[in-house]
Amino acid sequence: MTLNTLTYKGYTARIDFDARDDIFIGRILGVRDIISFHSETAQGLRREFEIAVEDYLADCEEQGVSPEKPANGRIMLRVSPEVHAASLIAAQASGESLNQWAAKALETAARA
Repeated sequence: MTLNTLTYKGYTARIDFDARDDIFIGRILGVRDIISFHSETAQGLRREFEIAVEDYLADCEEQGVSPEKPANGRIMLRVSPEVHAASLIAAQASGESLNQWAAKALETAARA
């Protein structure tokens, strides 16, 4: 069962509760690396999340690589020609570029 999310330094983690082990489990979203953490308490979970982010950033620095960011503002989609055409028409009808129209549609859907 998903309970919530936490955010720290631009990273977001999904929080679940494992009833079998009676612990909260978190996993950082939006990066390819698997970064997870856990705690028996909500307060401890926030602390463990922040430690996980700091450890990830420190590891990246030690290895001389840039830490992966959850998003860079670019998105590439493949849709059917029919959806593409309908989206283009809707964007033009609203006086927007397809990019502007799609950005608004994605923002609305993400906040629902």
